[in-house]
Amino acid sequence: MAPDHLTDTFSALADPTRRAMLARLALGEASVNELAEPFSLSQPAISKHIKVLERAGLISRRRAAQRRPCKLEAARLQEVAEWIEHYRRFWSESFDRLDEYLRELQEKEGRNDG
Repeated sequence: MAPDHLTDTFSALADPTRRAMLARLALGEASVNELAEPFSLSQPAISKHIKVLERAGLISRRRAAQRRPCKLEAARLQEVAEWIEHYRRFWSESFDRLDEYLRELQEKEGRNDG
């Protein structure tokens, strides 16, 4: 994954309105009006949010007669999950090593006390 994909994706995910829109799209396709419904934002503001999500590759829109429904594109989220997983494993392994080290110290203390 190109670094700017990550930047675009994390930038898009940084906004709670856009995260809420993605959560709605996880339930299925929705029109722009349906996505705008829960927010007290102007139509231009909603359009800007949608454009950010599109540029980040998190959603796509298609023509369906007079409608242009939005659809979640999960591939970018999967790329982010894989990137994060690398660091989750790093921290998990680090904590496992720390646990082992602390156990060894406790065993040494136990032997020295007895």
